[in-house]
Amino acid sequence: MSDVRMRNADLDSALAEARESYVARNPKSLARFVEATAVMPGGNTRTVLFYAPFPLGFARGEGALLEDLDGRTYIDFLGEFTAGIYGHSHPVIRRAIEAALDGGINLGGHNLLEARFARAVTTRFGLERARFTNSGTEANLMALATAVAATRRRKVLVFRGGYHGAVFTFAAGGSPINVPHEFLVGRYNDAPAASALIAGHAPDLAAVVVEPMQGGGGCIPAEPDFLAALRAAASNAGAVLIFDEVMTSRLAPHGLAAALGIRPDLTTLGKYIGGGMSFGAFGGRAALLDLFDPRRPDALPHAGTFNNNVLTMAAGLAGLTEVYTAAAAEALSARGEALRARLNALCRRAAAPLQFTGIGSMMTAHFTADPIRSPEDVAGTDPRLKEIFFFDLLAAGIWIARRGMINLSLPIGDSECDRLTAVVEEFLETRRPLLAASAL
Repeated sequence: MSDVRMRNADLDSALAEARESYVARNPKSLARFVEATAVMPGGNTRTVLFYAPFPLGFARGEGALLEDLDGRTYIDFLGEFTAGIYGHSHPVIRRAIEAALDGGINLGGHNLLEARFARAVTTRFGLERARFTNSGTEANLMALATAVAATRRRKVLVFRGGYHGAVFTFAAGGSPINVPHEFLVGRYNDAPAASALIAGHAPDLAAVVVEPMQGGGGCIPAEPDFLAALRAAASNAGAVLIFDEVMTSRLAPHGLAAALGIRPDLTTLGKYIGGGMSFGAFGGRAALLDLFDPRRPDALPHAGTFNNNVLTMAAGLAGLTEVYTAAAAEALSARGEALRARLNALCRRAAAPLQFTGIGSMMTAHFTADPIRSPEDVAGTDPRLKEIFFFDLLAAGIWIARRGMINLSLPIGDSECDRLTAVVEEFLETRRPLLAASAL
């Protein structure tokens, strides 16, 4: 048998064993899944949460811990894909929600919290104006609609691997259910190519949409020169530069754009900023946002029954001003930097084809030792290794994303980071033969 065939057989065997162990440990999650398939396609209403043979069902969460239906406890290192920065049932958030409930939920008019929350958001992230939505997806769609309306152009430059919402994703260059804009798809962190695309399509280009660090694309940071080139080229073309900070705003006290010293025309926000409730926002230059001023005779419409719902307004305001302060953001980012450095040091010492990319409290595991600047750099890695890693961590009581994503929440402390480090070290030792073979 050739070395390649032997390696494939070993990987298949290890993955099959990990799956079998998983199935044996989780009969109640399996039963929940089977029941759910009767009323939801694949038992699922949120694609990212599904993985074979079936996903875990969780019964409750508290602080940094989750408990599944079979009574097993996990340290939550996923943090609801960056939205769960406060952990589970934070007392400040709970009090704010309970107070909002006492005042009534759907008031059908302006409430007393929305302007206060808008001021907190605009002040924190350096925005002249902001409008609220119900999700990051909506925020990105509205930002893009703003750019199209303002420029009267239709083309939009995005980047391969970018994720801007359920109908605005470019993991493989695009999706069949994406909104029907005229997309140009560039290579992330390739400043000359992006600048050339912008210049070549300038008369028809409405917007450039980019994440300062690709989140769903693998926690791949944008190089400052790349973002600076986008800023200059967009300005020259008269196109709107949109920074999608739905995930990355958590990575610095005032968002990642501010930390990098680059100012977009529009910024989109979401995830944790709603305090655990559904939330999104788009904001930036007053000249663009004021197109929605209903006092104008030519005002653009922007509806949304729950844009200003009192639960989100209350939870978001309390979280952003009382809990996730600028100082808390700095501390969490520092904890994440230290953890990622520890994990990468383990990988280097083991000479393993594994590394963790990211910034601050967000990171993703990639099974390659080569430099990673764009999603193309990890396109050829073996997905079986990442799946074995996922199931091995689950067996050890660590919850991460199936794709290898890790996000710290505020309740994560030294002991939780020590535990994750120990589990990764054990993985590197236990799976050494598989890792060594894959590196050949």
